[in-house]
Amino acid sequence: MPTYMNLFTYDRDSWRAMVGAPEDRSAAARKVVEAAGGRLEGFWWMLGEHDGLVIYSAPDGAAAAAVSAAIAASGRVARMQTNQLLTADESRRALERARDVTEAYEPPGGRDWRADYDEGVSVG
Repeated sequence: MPTYMNLFTYDRDSWRAMVGAPEDRSAAARKVVEAAGGRLEGFWWMLGEHDGLVIYSAPDGAAAAAVSAAIAASGRVARMQTNQLLTADESRRALERARDVTEAYEPPGGRDWRADYDEGVSVG
């Protein structure tokens, strides 16, 4: 199953409710992920731009989108970002595939960007 990372930021009302009645939010995360056919790998609160991070496996992108949509529909999360994570093997395969399809890409304007890039590289 693909693995996903969800960064989230609670809204003001969520913080007020959690401070008033502390609870383990990983249980809620596990429940919504499992309802979509996935498995919770980890749940962390964090300091910084986002309030927390969830990593989970899901059967596919539609299942991951369902998890995000269900959470967003609550209106209690101010911001959320979901990313699919790639293993080292998946990354290597992606790079091999990119090598194979590079010639098919025509950048805007149709000019050969590689020639321009090579001209700007100095050797020695």
